[in-house]
Amino acid sequence: MPETPAGESRVQQPVQAVRDGGSGCVDVLSPPPGADPEDCLYVLLHVGGTALVRRHGVSTVLAPGDLLIGATRHPAVLLRDSECRMVEFRIPCFYLGVRQADVRRVGGLVARGSEGVGSLASQLLRTLVVQSRAHRARPGNHLARSVCDIVAVLVAELLEREAPEQPGGAAELLARIRAHIEENLADPDLAPESIARSQHISVRYLHKLFQQDGTTVGQFVRQRRLDACRRELERPSRRQSSVSAVAHRWGFVSHSHFSRTFRDAYGLSPREWQAYAARADGRHSS
Repeated sequence: MPETPAGESRVQQPVQAVRDGGSGCVDVLSPPPGADPEDCLYVLLHVGGTALVRRHGVSTVLAPGDLLIGATRHPAVLLRDSECRMVEFRIPCFYLGVRQADVRRVGGLVARGSEGVGSLASQLLRTLVVQSRAHRARPGNHLARSVCDIVAVLVAELLEREAPEQPGGAAELLARIRAHIEENLADPDLAPESIARSQHISVRYLHKLFQQDGTTVGQFVRQRRLDACRRELERPSRRQSSVSAVAHRWGFVSHSHFSRTFRDAYGLSPREWQAYAARADGRHSS
């Protein structure tokens, strides 16, 4: 049975895509140097009219404020009438820490704009459009980064829900392990042995859990640390911190190893990323 659409009172006023180069799509942030411009996720904010998402034989009616997140600009799962109005946003996967392939595999993600993280993401996206329309560039740039952070959390949460249940409560255990890792990223001694000990499981079983999830313990820890460093290096309030200080703060012992790993992950060095973020702020403040 299709879900019953809620009233349209959640959207205070219609919003339209602006400053999009005529493409009808709002670029939340530009891809950094070296990133594939096609490696993006598209977020559609439903404003009005009739729209539904049909996946696996089930139709979900979208209400104003709801979000559809997909790997393509025109997702095949979306059906809408001629009166439907949506605002489309494009965000490079670089800023989200998720893979486009994961979203494509599940056929798109629906987030209700009336609850949880989806509500916050929906409100921030509407505010981003309003600020963009008013040409308030610098606040918009800061807001855009916040939008990316919230959408990253939302996508990770939605993908977690889409993951097939693993036997014996393994999915719940894996979620606890990830939470433990997030809480201890700054600990340079964070390692498979200490992680396994914290959950009272063997190192072998720990590796098996992550293998079933398509990655390794080491890769997950390294990527989360890199994401934390990248976010800190781009913040204006942290520009006075040295790259080495940021790396050590997030558990990297060797500066050279951190710089090499950062470049491998993002296509540019930590200093180059810091300089790029500073130039971007300068352009928006002029």
